[in-house]
Formats: sequence, C-alpha cells, structure tokens
Amino acid sequence: MNLGQAIRLRDATLLPSRRDEDWRWTDLRGLLRTIPEPSLALDPESIGPGPFDGVAGEVLVVANGAGPEAVEVEAGGDRTLVLRQVSRGDGAHACRLRIRVGAGARLTLLESHEGGGSGLSLLGVELDLGEGAACERLAVCDLDPDAVAVAELDVRLSPGARFAQTLLTTGSRRQRLETRVSHPGQGAEARLDGAYLLSGRRHADLTSSVRHEGPDGRTDQLARGIVDDQARAVFQGRIVVQEGADGTDARMAHNALILSDRAEVDARPELEIYADDVACAHGATVGALDDEVLFYMRQRGLPEREARILLAASFLGEVLDRVESPAASGRLRDWLAARLGAA
Repeated sequence: MNLGQAIRLRDATLLPSRRDEDWRWTDLRGLLRTIPEPSLALDPESIGPGPFDGVAGEVLVVANGAGPEAVEVEAGGDRTLVLRQVSRGDGAHACRLRIRVGAGARLTLLESHEGGGSGLSLLGVELDLGEGAACERLAVCDLDPDAVAVAELDVRLSPGARFAQTLLTTGSRRQRLETRVSHPGQGAEARLDGAYLLSGRRHADLTSSVRHEGPDGRTDQLARGIVDDQARAVFQGRIVVQEGADGTDARMAHNALILSDRAEVDARPELEIYADDVACAHGATVGALDDEVLFYMRQRGLPEREARILLAASFLGEVLDRVESPAASGRLRDWLAARLGAA
C-alpha cells in the first residue's frame, strides 16, 4: 500500500483497505472508488489567519500539496516554526517535507491541518533529530466533515535526542494521524500524546509505532478522547522492544469517553518485548461521564451542559498539562475550549 502513489497515479486499488491489518478500521479503498482529480493551485496569501498566528515569526504553508520540501535547524540552534497544511476544494494532493534538526539544536513545530471541501490529502514529514537534539510537535487538526486526510510523521532519533508530540483533532470523514519512531535508546526519549473530540459522523485514527533498537531508551504515551453521536475513534499504539534494548522504559495509556450509544471507539495498544530488564506497561479504558459527579455539580447550580463541558475539559486537559511550550499551551487550551463549547 502506498497512498502517495495512489494519489499520483490516480489508482484507487493502491489505497489501504480493511485487508491491511493496520488500516482495518480506517478503510479508504471501501470509501473511495476513484481518486479525485489533482487539486487546483492555491494561493497561500488567500487562506487567511491560522491557529498559531503571532506565536512565531516563521510560517511555512503547504497549500493544496505545494510547499517547502526541506527545513534545517543548524547544530546548536533554536527555532520555532509554524507549519500550516491547508486544503481547499475536492481534489487530491500529496506533499512530503524533510526536517533535519542538528546536534544539540531545539525545534518547536506548531502544526495545523486546515481543510475546506471534500478532497483527499496526504502530508508526509520526515524528522531527523541529531545527537542531543530536541523537538516538540504541537498539532491541531480542524477539517471539514467531508474531508479525507492522512498525515504521516517518520521520526529518527539519535542518542540523547528528545521528541515530544501533542495532537488535537476533531476528525473528518476519514482522518488518520500516524507517527512512526525509530528509537536508538542510549538516553533518547519520546513522548507521543494526543486528544480527540468527535461528534456527528466524524472519524479520527491515531496510530503510532515506536521501535526501540538500543538500550536505555524511554517512551511515554497518553491518548484521551471523547466521542458523541455516530462518531468513531481509532487508537492503535505499538511499542516494539528489540533484542538488546535492555533498560527500556515504555508506557502507554489510552482512555476514552463515549457519550452516545451509536458512537464507537476501537483501541489496540500493543507491546512486543524481546529484551530483558525492561519496565513496560500499557492499558486502555472506555467509559462514560460519571452520572454521580454530574448530579453533584447540578445540585450546586451548574446547568447540565456547563457541567458536561467542565468534566470533558478536565478529562482532556491532562494531555495538555504535559505540553512544554508555554506560549503554544495557551493556544491549545483556547482551541480546545472553543470546540468543547460548540459541541
């Protein structure tokens, strides 16, 4: 399966389907019988403001698949970049971007996925972190309900490097956010967090895989979500600890709330361990808002809708508590509060 090739060749038979184990809950081939025509050119100057405007001075725009191909942060440098992936219309497009962060450098990547129309889009990013480098990726995804969008991130860590990620999404007709990490151990760390808030018929798929290839590495993952109406959420997290990766510390948790009998959450956390002397754990829970807590809050004068919003904000807010960038953290909280208020 190669989604980029399917878009380029306009061959729907190359789309992933339920026969592909990792795509069985996000079937694109069954959804799209044909690949749309290529997207029309989009003028970046016409797209308006984005969610991270004013946080950083450097903004990169991928407009209907057209945008930069490479970014480099020099060794010892410190940069904050805003990356806007903007789609308009009902066409199909794909883009790949390579980001290299030199030894000892730091990058804060503020990423937004903004979509109008019912097109098909793929954004692929390759992120290389040099020895001792650090990157925090904060992404918000606000797509039209008819959009079909896939974002793939491949991360290669060097010894002592640190990667931290927080994804927020409201889903779309089909959306998949996939992160793949090559982890060398040797003091390197990865944090992969995410939160989703889905309603209507929206679909969001948070998939990740981390491969520990050397000793003394750390991975920490927390995903939380809320689904309502007929929405569907997918969480797939896989951590592989290869032979020789002794001393690995890997932890994964996924927690979801279902607010409707017609909503669905599919969760598959996985650990594959082939090494000794490791500390690894994973878990997943699916439940509903606590009726007793709701009753308690209403007895003290809070309307039911406000009580539900406060409980939802508290539940999802634990993901945002782990964000490191102070300036971006406020934007993420404002973004989430606005969507909770509109739900």
